[in-house]
Amino acid sequence: MDSSQITDAAGLRRELQTLSSRNAKLSQLLKASRDRLKDLSAQVDALAEPASTYGVYLGESEGGRDAEVYASGRRMRLKVSPHIDRAQLVPGALLRLGDGSIVVETCGFPDTGDLGMLTERIAGDRALVANSTGEEQLVRLAEPLRTTARAGDTLLVDTKAGMAVERIPKTEVSQLSLEEVPDVTYADIGGLDEQIDQIRDAVELPFSHPDLYRQYQLSPPKGVLLYGPPGCGKTLIAKAVANSLSARVGDGSASYFLNVKGPELLNKFVGETERRIRLIFERARELAGEGRPVIIFFDEMESIFRTRGSGVSSDMETTIVPQLLTELDGVENLANVIIIGATNREELIDPALLRPGRLDVKIRVQRPTSAGARDIFTRYLTDRVPHAVPVGELIEAGVETLFEPRPYVELTLVDGETEVLDYSDFVSGAMIANIVDRAKKLAIKDHLAGVSEAGVTVAHIREAVATEQNESEDLPNTANPDEWSRIAGRHGKRVLQARVIG
Repeated sequence: MDSSQITDAAGLRRELQTLSSRNAKLSQLLKASRDRLKDLSAQVDALAEPASTYGVYLGESEGGRDAEVYASGRRMRLKVSPHIDRAQLVPGALLRLGDGSIVVETCGFPDTGDLGMLTERIAGDRALVANSTGEEQLVRLAEPLRTTARAGDTLLVDTKAGMAVERIPKTEVSQLSLEEVPDVTYADIGGLDEQIDQIRDAVELPFSHPDLYRQYQLSPPKGVLLYGPPGCGKTLIAKAVANSLSARVGDGSASYFLNVKGPELLNKFVGETERRIRLIFERARELAGEGRPVIIFFDEMESIFRTRGSGVSSDMETTIVPQLLTELDGVENLANVIIIGATNREELIDPALLRPGRLDVKIRVQRPTSAGARDIFTRYLTDRVPHAVPVGELIEAGVETLFEPRPYVELTLVDGETEVLDYSDFVSGAMIANIVDRAKKLAIKDHLAGVSEAGVTVAHIREAVATEQNESEDLPNTANPDEWSRIAGRHGKRVLQARVIG
C-alpha cells in the first residue's frame, strides 16, 4: 500500500471517529429529550388528577388493614397505599389523600392550630385540655406526646380532630413555680437550730421512716406553716428541707421543690387562680408518682389565702381558699408530697387552713438574738474572706454594733402606754448578709484606692452596720402603726401611733 492510500485510510478513520462521536451525542440528546418528554407527560397527567386532600391519622382500624382518618370535617376509614411505610402511621400524623381518598403519603405532623393547656392526663392516651377561656376538651395525644406531655404544658391542638400534636415551650406551671433541687443545706442557716429540729421531726422522719409511721399508726403531717418577721430564714429552711430529703432518699434520686409565689397566682379572670392551683398540685402528683419527695412551697401565703369574708381583700378568697382546702385534703394519698407555707402575717390566713389535718405543724421563725446573729455572721464571714484582723473579732464587732441600744421608733399602745423599739429589734438574717456584703465592698474600694490591702477591717464592719440600719428597706412606714410591732416580731396590745425617733 503506497503512501497516498495510507493517508486516505487514516482520514477515513478520523471521519469515522468524528461521526461516531456525533452519533453518541445525538443519542444522549435523544434520551434526554425522551426523559424530559416523559416528565412533561407525567406533569400533564398530574394536572388532570383531582386535588389532594389532607387528614389527621387517628389510628388503625380493628382489622389493622385500614386507617382511621379525620378529614373534610368527618371521621373516615380509608385504604392505605401499599407504598406507604406503616411505621410512619402514628396517631396525629398528617396524611395526604389521593384519588379515591386513599392514603398515599405521610407529611409529618400539623404545625398550626389552636393552643390549649393540659390540665389532667387521663388513663391511656387521652388528656383534658383547656383553652384560653377555661373551657375543657377531651383530646387524644399524638404519639410523640404520650410519654412527654404533663400537666401545665401548652399544646398545639387540632380541636376538630380532637388531637393534640405538639408541645409548645410555654409551660404555665414553670412560670408560676420553680422546679429545682435546692443547694441550700442546714449548715448554711444560722441562728435557727430549734426551728430546724422542729421541721426535721415534722417532715423528714415520715419521709425517711414510713414503715415505722405505719407500724405506730401515725399519719405524717400534710403541711407546715413557717411564720414570723420577714428576712429571717423561712425560705432557706424550706429549701434546706428539700435538699436534705433528696439525700435521705438513698437511691440517688433528687427531691423536687415547687417554689410558688403567692401574688403570681392571682389572676383577675374568674376561676383562673383556682385553675392554676389545680395545675400546681397536678404537677406535684406527677412528680410524686416517680417516688421522689415533693415539696410545694407557698411564699407570701397571706397574699392569696386570706380569711374569707374578712373584707381585707376582695371576694376572691371565697373560692380560692376552698380550692386549696380541696387540694390539701387530697394530699393524704400521696406519701411523697408535703406543703410548706411561709408568711409574716399569719393572722390574715384563713383559719380553716391552719386546722389539724391541713397545715398541721406551725413553726415560728423569730428574729435572731445576739447569739443567733453571731451564728449567722459565721455563715457569711469566713477565713476565706480577706481580713485585716481575726474573723472572730470582726464577728464580735458586727454583733456588738448591731445590738447597741439605738432607739428607732416610739409606739403608743391602746392603753396609753409607750414602748420604744431599737434598731436591734429589727435584726434579720437577710440584714446580716447585707452587712457582710457592704463590708466586703468597702474593703474592695479601700484596696482600689490604695488605702489598704489587708482586707475587711472592724471599721468596715461598723460602717456597714450603720449604713444598713439607716437604709433598711423592710421597716414599714407609719401609715399603719400596727405594722411596726408585727414586723418586729412582737404581738401584744394594739398600736395606735408610731413616732420615728431614730
